[in-house]
Amino acid sequence: MAEMARKWPVAVNAAAGLVLAGFIGWQFIGGGMEEASSSAEAPPAESQQADAETAALPVPAPAGEAEGAAGVDSERIANADAEPGNWLAHGRTYSEQRYSPLDQITPGNIGQLSLAWSLDTDTTRGLEATPIVVDGTMYMSLSWGITIAVDAKTGEELWRFDPEVPGEWGRYGCCDVVNRGVAVWKGRVYVASFDGRLFALDSNDGSVVWEVNTIPGPPYTITGAPRVFGDKVVIGNGGAEYGVRGYITAYDTETGEQVWRFYTVPGDPEKPVENPELEAAMPTWKGGEWWKIGGGGTAWDAMVYDPELNTLYVGTGNGSPWTREIRSPGGGDNLYLSSILALDADTGRMKWYYQVTPGDNWDYTATQPLMLAELEFDGEPRKVIMQAPKNGFFYVIDRETGKLLSADPFSTVTWASHVDLETGRPVETGDGEYGDRTAFVLPSANGAHNWHPMAYSPQTGLVYLPTQDIAGIYSLSEQWKTEKAFTPKVNWWNTGIDWTDYIDAINALPELPMEKGYLKAWDPKTGEVKWQAEYPAPLNGGVLATAGNLVFQGTADGYLYAYKADTGEQVWAQHIQTGIVAPPITYTVDGEQYVTVLAGWGGVNIVSGDARTSAAAKYGNQGRLLSFKIGGGGELPQLAMLDQSIPEWPPLTASEETVRQGEIAYSTYCMLCHGALAVSPGVTPDLRRMGESTREHIQDIVRGGILSDNGMASFADHLSEEDVDAILSYVQKRALEDRARQQPVN
Repeated sequence: MAEMARKWPVAVNAAAGLVLAGFIGWQFIGGGMEEASSSAEAPPAESQQADAETAALPVPAPAGEAEGAAGVDSERIANADAEPGNWLAHGRTYSEQRYSPLDQITPGNIGQLSLAWSLDTDTTRGLEATPIVVDGTMYMSLSWGITIAVDAKTGEELWRFDPEVPGEWGRYGCCDVVNRGVAVWKGRVYVASFDGRLFALDSNDGSVVWEVNTIPGPPYTITGAPRVFGDKVVIGNGGAEYGVRGYITAYDTETGEQVWRFYTVPGDPEKPVENPELEAAMPTWKGGEWWKIGGGGTAWDAMVYDPELNTLYVGTGNGSPWTREIRSPGGGDNLYLSSILALDADTGRMKWYYQVTPGDNWDYTATQPLMLAELEFDGEPRKVIMQAPKNGFFYVIDRETGKLLSADPFSTVTWASHVDLETGRPVETGDGEYGDRTAFVLPSANGAHNWHPMAYSPQTGLVYLPTQDIAGIYSLSEQWKTEKAFTPKVNWWNTGIDWTDYIDAINALPELPMEKGYLKAWDPKTGEVKWQAEYPAPLNGGVLATAGNLVFQGTADGYLYAYKADTGEQVWAQHIQTGIVAPPITYTVDGEQYVTVLAGWGGVNIVSGDARTSAAAKYGNQGRLLSFKIGGGGELPQLAMLDQSIPEWPPLTASEETVRQGEIAYSTYCMLCHGALAVSPGVTPDLRRMGESTREHIQDIVRGGILSDNGMASFADHLSEEDVDAILSYVQKRALEDRARQQPVN
């Protein structure tokens, strides 16, 4: 009992390192992981055209476009600095530096910063979106792809659009049913729903102008924000853990017709190759049958557009399965996994690529935010693209040529010693190999940096980067080790990781301290940390930098902080009481500067979080949109603390064998939402606290799907009645252990 209590934080963070969160149906409440690593020129060819697997609906004439939103186009976004009071695009400008020229709020007056208004979002799942603000109106997405428009001065909700995603689709999400934002263009708001549909909405009232299905079906999902330029809207997708083939697609903003599509990995070698880039990639996949599991490479978040070079840069994800031993047993770099791709924005054809993790084995995606800047290297100005991907190295690349300029570790890295600047390849240490052993590797699959946006200030020349040190546990599939075979699971995770070894490694762990998170001020020219702030939990929110010499970031334990951008001195803190993962923005209305953020914990934190530090475990997770200004005068209501006690359970009568069966099944199918060791970080129900009625209907819930509308899909395709009973016995064992710990000892 004491041993289990001692291991709990370790297990939570180990789980974070391996699984990355968020799947089994979305619980009992409402609402419902990516030959040379170098530049390569792509062969010239005609424009890549669409697959005919999606089709736009009829397009009605736009009605009564709002003046502000109607004026948003490429020219206006490219000149966003001319109107700093707006936030016109995902990262404010096309460069996505998340830096605002606004300077009304400064270290000198930030003590007067207080709540101007708040809006309840009627959500309890993760909120990750960056709001867009155009001339006093704010547009943003919530979980599932629900979209709202809000008066940016008062917080009044103007309209709401619900794509009505089937609740059972939540089972296909690796990391919650989140959505990272919308795009605004010529009077329309573009948003993707969790189940893969792309919508064009009228900015006046949220009515649907057109809708297109961008995916062939489950287990694909979309959690990323679209980008818009040159009358094209582009979107990627997720699902690599389950087994899909990644691609990114451009659609006509007016009609929804597909303009081009770029697949990120080769398909079935017996079928025609879609373009010369994929033909060049094919020899880097050696042996195996990756195409039957998809291959991966999903482009689920990172996209940035350079209007001067007319180039779209895209970050690609992990392989499917995670381990190359299964998907490509002959080795190879497996292009274009974990890569930065430079695509011609008009045709979708590749100009160059850079692969950050050749032959990725650890879910080291390159889907973390991409950022454009102009920096001086070797005495000359360079147009660069910067990224801090999961693998722990910060990359600065010439965005015109793809040449690597620097790559320095920004966190603890054990899988590689350094990156060779001549070859562009990481020099592996061997510590990350897990073909014949269970390996503890840093970073974990959560990454040294996950999706949470970083910011760059041209004033200080520093990048403000959310980071963490979390160790991952990796062990190769037992079936592959013994049979050299791998049987994929339909519509479920296919990572090639052995869950029994994983659980045994957790149970054998000694006591370790809780993992921490950091905000690091990183100098991209010297590869050094200038200052850092430490947090009690990892996976904290995105970052905003302003000309007022301020950096803002929210945290998992429910705070919003402001620091001096040059020194890192903390100058302001607000206890939000709700965990924050979304990035703040800033804008003006009637000459007053506001700082606004969505508060709603979730995403990868579903399994990665620690209930001892999670605000969601203490106060719940009611989503809110919060806006602050100098002299706002408002106060957040004090939320009631949740009852975290564990109810009484009957004595455990199941055998040790049954409990062990349940432990493995729980870790395979349930932990990914309900938490390691059956301890929920707070976003989804803690199964140790289920009541008698729920226990009596556990078969109906888990296998029967009676709560599928709420997001708790049926798992009858993977779990037998015996499995469900065994899972309940395991949860019962954990509940009895932890309830005993909570009782007073005489």
